[in-house]
Amino acid sequence: MQDERILSLFFSRSEQAIHEVDQKYGDGLLRFAMRLLGNQQDAEECVNDAYLGAWNTIPPAKPDPLAAYLYRLVRNLACKRYHRETAARRDCRYTVAMQELESCLSAPDSVEDMVQVQELTHLIESFLETLDIENRVIFLRRYWFCDSYAEIAARVGLREKTVSVRLVRLRRKLKLILQEKGGLE
Repeated sequence: MQDERILSLFFSRSEQAIHEVDQKYGDGLLRFAMRLLGNQQDAEECVNDAYLGAWNTIPPAKPDPLAAYLYRLVRNLACKRYHRETAARRDCRYTVAMQELESCLSAPDSVEDMVQVQELTHLIESFLETLDIENRVIFLRRYWFCDSYAEIAARVGLREKTVSVRLVRLRRKLKLILQEKGGLE
């Protein structure tokens, strides 16, 4: 079913909308949540909570594209759950990926003090727009989807070492942009 039709089901408050979203995007959303959480039951709960979130926000929101909106809901919920349940344990692939970006972003308090969250978002979006498609995919697969180097390499047809080197260079480039435009130290 087309996204426009699914949105019209949401707007008419038909419960069929949730069924159609699950049919079209459920497997991918569940795999995504599993990648972040590493637990089937938590991932299923996260996806179900995302469906509820979509139900509660559509309308008035009319997301375009719908898939990105749903993945964002799942990601936000999974990150909250992850941080709540693993605050003391730092062994997840998500943590490893985020630790790689720490050197670019400095300490969280100083980033929030120096740059509003919206400004930081704008700078990162601008950075992503400067990248060619392959590097953008590599960056987003690592830091948005938390894919491993092996998964990224298989997706884009490169060796793991090449992916690793590109990510180092991309982080370095992001850090320079944030230092120049965002005033980070």
